[in-house]
Amino acid sequence: MPSKNSVKKFVPGGIYHVYNRGVEKRSIFTDDQDYRVFLNLLKIVLAPKEKSDNLGYIRIKNRSDSVRLFAYCLMPNHFHLIINQLDATGMTEFMRSITNAYVSYFNKRHKRVGSLFQGTYKAALIDKDEYLTHVSRYIHMNPLEINSKLNEYPYSSYKYYLDANHPNWLSVSTILEQFNDNKDYEKFVEDHKIDSLQFIKSLALD
Repeated sequence: MPSKNSVKKFVPGGIYHVYNRGVEKRSIFTDDQDYRVFLNLLKIVLAPKEKSDNLGYIRIKNRSDSVRLFAYCLMPNHFHLIINQLDATGMTEFMRSITNAYVSYFNKRHKRVGSLFQGTYKAALIDKDEYLTHVSRYIHMNPLEINSKLNEYPYSSYKYYLDANHPNWLSVSTILEQFNDNKDYEKFVEDHKIDSLQFIKSLALD
């Protein structure tokens, strides 16, 4: 039987919680450079009007016309993304580009071969606005296990939800529109009386 969320329902305009972890739960980010290379790949692929660029020997194509990124969090052995797919194949092509480029970089840098991720990424369709806000909260709370100050964690989009400025490859408005302002969102995320994991358990990491 397929693992949870491995069978994907791809629909144009769909919003997805996308995630994966390292094979055998190994680290996929070992230091600041690894994290920043992955974030740079997101920028190259998603920044509007960017041309195809390269990361050393890796060529990667811009896909800003087919995918939007709403939120992200990179953890030592897994990652979370919220992706808005604008056409029928955007997310598949986006994820293939990002993961293939990152694995090529990682294996070359760390002198290893073989798979880095635990199979194909998982994708859960978010079909309700209330689920979307709770998934974003769940993702942005991930660093609590290693950093008690969420807004200081450098490898998450959370800080951009609390500030008027954000990179042009990250779309924060769809989620923030569900709140009065940034402070309202901050209170929602950091109010531990609400257990988002229980609320969105079918959309979370298995």
